[in-house]
Amino acid sequence: MKAAYITSPCSVAEIQYGDVATPTPSEGQVLVKMAAVAVNPIDTYIRSGNVKLDLPQPYVIGCDIAGTVEAVGHGATAFEVGERVWGSNQGLAGRQGTFSEFAAIDERWLYPTPSSVSDKDAAAVSLTGITAHLGLHLHADVQAGDVVFVNGGTGGVGSCVVQIAKAAHATVITTVGSDAKKKAAESLGADVVINYRDENVAEALEKCLPETGPINVWFETLRTPDPETSFRFMAKRGRYILMAGRDARPEFPVGAFYVNDLRAIGFAMFNASADEQREAATALNALMANDQLKPIIGAEFTLAEAAKAHQLQEDNTLSGSGSLSGKIVLTP
Repeated sequence: MKAAYITSPCSVAEIQYGDVATPTPSEGQVLVKMAAVAVNPIDTYIRSGNVKLDLPQPYVIGCDIAGTVEAVGHGATAFEVGERVWGSNQGLAGRQGTFSEFAAIDERWLYPTPSSVSDKDAAAVSLTGITAHLGLHLHADVQAGDVVFVNGGTGGVGSCVVQIAKAAHATVITTVGSDAKKKAAESLGADVVINYRDENVAEALEKCLPETGPINVWFETLRTPDPETSFRFMAKRGRYILMAGRDARPEFPVGAFYVNDLRAIGFAMFNASADEQREAATALNALMANDQLKPIIGAEFTLAEAAKAHQLQEDNTLSGSGSLSGKIVLTP
């Protein structure tokens, strides 16, 4: 089968595309014929070696997948041949990645794709949607009437946070980097959208919070968080959710934190158990089927163009080029 793979941590230019052995599903696994995969920042960190993992050889890149069950291994009972499925959390903990024509995946990391949802959308929502749902519900316990702030309302995670929070009947405030992205965020349901290129975010929050109320959930997606600014806008017992900024070392204003009974919660979606991720995925399926969650797909490539896809993700994640809204999706 064809796959995009590496043999050791490397630059974008060293991603290889070619033939590798087609996997056979082992105990409890399902063989998925890939219809779509998506790129995430973590994919570029693993590929480059910035996140150091013991990788299979060769290592097929990628975490997310959507496709059709091609074969079922012994002991796997959740799916039948021909069923459409989607999943994430691959390419980690010794598991092979997904940027290949076929992938053998433990059935506990797979979920049925609603009939009304395309494979591209299912792939695009996988890691980012599960991340957003875990952050909002498992960790922040978002409630109806809460005020939720998220940076990057048209990004992969940010756009899911906006929609999932709205589905939970929260008021949503978000930031974007252009007028076009502002319109996109508004179309997703954001109540207040701040263009950080034209407005000072802190000043804009000072203007809108008297109407919306202080922020109950601050969902931080930036690689350079600024708790000094964030804490001043948060409600008592507000939840400060951190899922980015691996190398960040911001100053932490202890006084503003403890006198307002704030909670700081860090999490990585791949630490969530299979049951926790399945609960999130089940909720995402309901939202997608009810047209309450629709991923933004900002760029599409073929599997053979995996290097171009990784370059685009890297340019936006590490260099802040601002040339991408939403997710990058690849098809065979």
